[in-house]
Amino acid sequence: MMLWGAGCSDGSAHTDPDASRDAGPADDAAPVDADLPFDAGHADSGITMDGGPWDAGATAFGEIAGPCGRLGAELGASTPSFFQTRLDFAMDGFDDPAERPLLTAGAQEILMDGTAGGSSGVSEAFAFEVLARCENATLVKSETEIVYVPATSPKTDMLVSMGDVPVGVSVVRAVGFPPDSPYTTAEALIIERKLDDILESSANVVAADRWVKQILVVMAYADMHAESIRTVWEGLDPATRADTIVYVVVTDGEDTPVYFE
Repeated sequence: MMLWGAGCSDGSAHTDPDASRDAGPADDAAPVDADLPFDAGHADSGITMDGGPWDAGATAFGEIAGPCGRLGAELGASTPSFFQTRLDFAMDGFDDPAERPLLTAGAQEILMDGTAGGSSGVSEAFAFEVLARCENATLVKSETEIVYVPATSPKTDMLVSMGDVPVGVSVVRAVGFPPDSPYTTAEALIIERKLDDILESSANVVAADRWVKQILVVMAYADMHAESIRTVWEGLDPATRADTIVYVVVTDGEDTPVYFE
């Protein structure tokens, strides 16, 4: 395993679990009506789950060192929102497949099924891991199981259920090379492309797999990466932000496998 990238050049920003934990919902995110009804066709809990609810007594890999339980009220909102939390690996980098059994069933399924292209399996697995342990998400379908028309449509990385509400989840990694180099807003513009892809995949997904809305999980290498992502997001056109939830997970400790698997 590569061990470079375990810390930041200032020796603190990448490993301090207390720095910049949460910016909360965006200031312009409208209050959510808790009674807002969901499409009854989506609320059918009879769909088969690939990965069931997380057992709070189970062994977990990595410590979630930030706030949880904030997304449920956002699922019915017609406005965008922005959240941030942290995942601390300490000095234990993830070894796949040896340590795969320590993950939730859904994260294991994501690693087993693979992705539709690229080498983002570990980052997608840990994006789900945080949503499962922090927001009680369950996996319905992994990336290769979701169907679109046309088949060439941009893809969403997974379909999850949160309180019987189907939600699409896309994942992007915010990291540069070398990883401790300044992460500029020009690099953070990657989320604009991802948000545009989310709009397309939501329009093209077949009815059987359709979600209520999407979450863009950003796996961010350090606080400056999260800050650049937030700056870019705040400046995007409202049509691009749409109603997507941006959920930034700042990783600490030996997180190299998330970004350079």
